[in-house]
Amino acid sequence: MTGQETVVLVHGLWMHGMVMVPMRRRIERCGYRAVRYSYPSMRLTLAQNADRLGRFCRGINAPRLHFVGHSLGGVIILRMLQHAADLNIGRIVLAGTPFADSFTAHRLVRLPGGRMAMGRSLLEWLGAPRPEGLEQYEIGVIAGSLGVGLGRVVAPGLPQPNDGVVSVDETHISAARAHIVLNVSHTAMLVSAAVARQACEFIRRGTFARPVDAS
Repeated sequence: MTGQETVVLVHGLWMHGMVMVPMRRRIERCGYRAVRYSYPSMRLTLAQNADRLGRFCRGINAPRLHFVGHSLGGVIILRMLQHAADLNIGRIVLAGTPFADSFTAHRLVRLPGGRMAMGRSLLEWLGAPRPEGLEQYEIGVIAGSLGVGLGRVVAPGLPQPNDGVVSVDETHISAARAHIVLNVSHTAMLVSAAVARQACEFIRRGTFARPVDAS
């Protein structure tokens, strides 16, 4: 692998690394090398997936590693940071990541088969203390406000604004350097040119391309 600044893309629940191909291509057009990390979001625990991500990153020859995580992928990244002192961590973009909580997940777990559908990683996150020491990292958060998605079906009371799965309030991280709200749904973030553009802006400059949405 080349010694070039690299962006590691981490997908969310029920997904595979292939869903990050459109974003990978857009980030590469910004001048970065981008690689997809694929993990078993259902079968392994949060700790196991975070450890696997760390080992994957240690195999990349790059002077600096940036990250873009979608939904649960952002959670995996944040958990991995707790054991990443030996990695040269750059900037981190979280898109639709339920950091504070997940109204949808709490509703889903009450449904028949809900715990199985959520998988071990998300279940662990719901009951775990949030990572500490995040202030040392440059984290940018992208939230969506187009409320279309499965969450509106399993959790009809999902607080607004939301992206159809995660509410804007659930994405807030006190340690984040920037937070922006885009008119995009949770799943559409994966193919959104606007999300990829903002991710590139944050990776390049440590801020987003326009003022933070007040919602």
